[in-house]
Amino acid sequence: MPGPGHFDAHADAYDRGRPPYPPALWARLRDLRLLRPGVRVLELGAGTGQATGPMVEAGASVVAVEPGERLAARLRGRWPQVRVAVGNAEEVDLEPGAFDLAVAATAVHWFDLGTVLPRVHRALAPDGHLAVWRTGYGDPDAPVTPFRERVGAIVAARRAPAPRPGPGELDDAAWAERLAGGGLFRVVHRDRFRWAVDLDADRVRDLFTTFSDWTPEEADAAARAAADLGGTVRERYVTPLVVLRRVA
Repeated sequence: MPGPGHFDAHADAYDRGRPPYPPALWARLRDLRLLRPGVRVLELGAGTGQATGPMVEAGASVVAVEPGERLAARLRGRWPQVRVAVGNAEEVDLEPGAFDLAVAATAVHWFDLGTVLPRVHRALAPDGHLAVWRTGYGDPDAPVTPFRERVGAIVAARRAPAPRPGPGELDDAAWAERLAGGGLFRVVHRDRFRWAVDLDADRVRDLFTTFSDWTPEEADAAARAAADLGGTVRERYVTPLVVLRRVA
């Protein structure tokens, strides 16, 4: 399976294709008093800023860590008030106790948690939190649409599907256990958000191109499926959220 450098190689498609996170997620973070004016946020694996922007708009001060130079350049251009550190979460310099909240949005499965979690623990203030979420592209509880049938056929045609690192996208219980970090953090909240987005064929191609386990030919096939089905398809996704408190 390609590494996270896959996303930087497709930075344009990533910027165009990745959908925003659902409004209910941001409302929950505000309700939990994690996202508020003046909060100091460390965002790991920021991409082109799909999560960065809403945090800035909520009044947060954000330091964004992104290993991809092309992705980081787009983030800087869109959110110049954000301090962007180009590097890996395992290596970039982090000031001890400098943050109230650490965030990983659809990125945690790429981290060496044995290295990253102790570093995040040191970077957070004593009462700091870690919020982790990721989008599952396809809601297993939603009715199977004709487009999802076509996507399933594309995946089934692979000779040897590559496994994704870590637990499954929607296995938030397993992720919560891993993120506890052997006692560094304590899970204080779990949630799950179901939402929908309409994608035209070009957006389908861009989005599926960014999936690390999809080839360009498969992304083209998904775009053709959307075109065959009227040009626009409604996709139903799931975003699990795990919030942890730093343990002294």
